[in-house]
Amino acid sequence: MNTNSSLSHRSKEPENSILYIVGTPIGNLNDLSIRAINILKNVSLIACEDTRQTLKLLNKYEINNTLLSFNMHNAKSRIPKILQILKNKESVALVSDAGMPGICDPGEDLIKTVKLNELEVICIPGPCAAITALVSSGLPSSSFIFMGFLPKKKTERHKVLLEISKSEKTIIIYESPNRLKKLLVELREYCGGDTEIQVYRELTKIHEENVGNNLNMVINFFEDQDVKGEITLVVKGIEKTKKELNYLDLKKELLELISAGLSLPAASKYLAKKKEIKKSIIYSLYGEL
Repeated sequence: MNTNSSLSHRSKEPENSILYIVGTPIGNLNDLSIRAINILKNVSLIACEDTRQTLKLLNKYEINNTLLSFNMHNAKSRIPKILQILKNKESVALVSDAGMPGICDPGEDLIKTVKLNELEVICIPGPCAAITALVSSGLPSSSFIFMGFLPKKKTERHKVLLEISKSEKTIIIYESPNRLKKLLVELREYCGGDTEIQVYRELTKIHEENVGNNLNMVINFFEDQDVKGEITLVVKGIEKTKKELNYLDLKKELLELISAGLSLPAASKYLAKKKEIKKSIIYSLYGEL
């Protein structure tokens, strides 16, 4: 059994046979820590998502070290090689293109394999887009769920969006710029247009942008924009009093009442009384439809 976790102090880093998980800047290259620089300079090998991207960072800090490509396309074949290097009493640093490795990348599988072989893994803390966005959002941060990139398959995506719509916890989501508008519309469909949200683009970079208020406002803001850059969304969880309010069912019921001949005011009054909610919520749902 690995007993190194009980050590109260470390010897000079890097140590032999240790996989270092190194957090790298998510945009601003000045965010690399002194400890991270030391590790990257002195490990036996740096496993990185894209050697070209990592080389930019190394050049800034005049770090000359061996790079090994490690990404979703070659991870299966690379893991045994990295494992053998560690067993040979050499040290390895794992980095991603930006942020913390192991989050939405194959680093997770490498870390699991290394620990199963009773070798040590040490994280060198660094920037993370999810946490950076969360603490900047002003939304509840004591309890949250990180969703990463949502599934693309329709059935799986529906399941996750439904989970988001019922969550009382703050939700953090990653999205690509070309799919942002679609995701925002989906979130409004499942959660309602008045749901609080903060959208972050290009965190820590020169063109960093924060757009927030509620889903209706954010959708209007991005409607005519050519969205670019890395996107992180922070969505407020629902209040306990609204936990049983299903916006999808409410919209469906509203349409059925109107199709049956009721006017919008009459249908809104009926549903507001039935669901014990404000009529303004029903009107806003109609606007979304």
